[in-house]
Amino acid sequence: MKKTFVGIGFGPIQSGLFALEAYRSNNFQRIVVADVLPEIVHHVRQAGGTYCINVAGSDGVFQDEVSGIEIYNPTDSVDKAALVEAIAEADEIATALPSVDFYRRATPSPAWLIAQGIDSRMNRSSPQRTVVYAAENHNAGAELLRGAVLEELPQLGAEQLDRQVQFVNTVIGKMSGVVTEEQQIKSAKLAPLVTGMKQAVLVEQFNRILVSRIAWGDYQRGIEVFEEKADLIPFEEAKLYGHNATHALIGYLAYRKDIKLVSEVRATPLFGMAREAFVEESGKALCERYAGVDPVFTSQGWQDYVEDLLERMTNPYLHDKVDRLIRDPVRKLGWDDRLIGTMRIVLDHQVAPRKFSLGAAAAIELLLGEQPQKQPLQLFEELWCHSGGSASSRELITKHLLAAREELGSSSLW
Repeated sequence: MKKTFVGIGFGPIQSGLFALEAYRSNNFQRIVVADVLPEIVHHVRQAGGTYCINVAGSDGVFQDEVSGIEIYNPTDSVDKAALVEAIAEADEIATALPSVDFYRRATPSPAWLIAQGIDSRMNRSSPQRTVVYAAENHNAGAELLRGAVLEELPQLGAEQLDRQVQFVNTVIGKMSGVVTEEQQIKSAKLAPLVTGMKQAVLVEQFNRILVSRIAWGDYQRGIEVFEEKADLIPFEEAKLYGHNATHALIGYLAYRKDIKLVSEVRATPLFGMAREAFVEESGKALCERYAGVDPVFTSQGWQDYVEDLLERMTNPYLHDKVDRLIRDPVRKLGWDDRLIGTMRIVLDHQVAPRKFSLGAAAAIELLLGEQPQKQPLQLFEELWCHSGGSASSRELITKHLLAAREELGSSSLW
């Protein structure tokens, strides 16, 4: 019996991963997606439910076409009803939103839509079980979404909900983006998402996505390529403090050298510096913390992980821009985020985070350039005043950052 898939949010992760893999699996009779942008809904409908994804491999870009999908705008009353009905019969659901903050945002909110669909199915004689993937790059996304849905269903207890619905966390190490510049679309020979639209979706050819283990032993996922793990935390930290941290380090230091494309870093000493940070700083700490958990947390396993990721990060066919990597430095300098969080975990394992300190200092310099009236210590206080970190730990991080600022001017570093 064919299944039904519902995707909420139709950005590059939904269109170029979840809906694409659901389509490739041939296990779904219906693939339904929701988006609040009328232009996207209109064009996909005009194309008969067909859209195109550009996939960057190691030797070029190819196109993947998905057809036969249904798309609805939840802000339209008719579409909203159809979407709730699709959720009521869905076997697998994926939220792919800008952040977990969007679970409760808008009217109707994603949590409300899911709750309404669940409520509808509970009134049926034999409601099927459903897995909900939370793809918002948050290690407690599934728990937050479950809580938001329960708030919308006060009449339904948590135990009853959990018998029918499992909310699943994800670790998505797939690089993707939306390209809107006409010249880039032409020069890279990218296909638009839909004919007539002035945007293209470009994703890398990577689909080793990790998800929480499904509690129901007899449940068969329709999207079969995902890999289940009993505990995602080690892999989430490998992504945040390894993958994301190194990506940020490359971005902020490349920006200081006026490098425009991430692929250009391959030909500079910064590439080797990034590798050393990834292996000798975050890698050493994470392999010690999670020794025995998985082969990736061994010397050879981590080295393989690093080489694969650096090759993928700097893939010239991704046309990834340094400007994209350096967005939102305030968030990336958060106490638990990819730069300061990595420095902290490295220090916890008695390793000096010299290279990640330089990346963080470069991000600090960018912020200070935007706010020249501020002094570094004032900025640090604003960034971490609500972090919960101890005074001694904040003092230690500050010491490393101030030392790194002194080093940034040395051209011999990279």
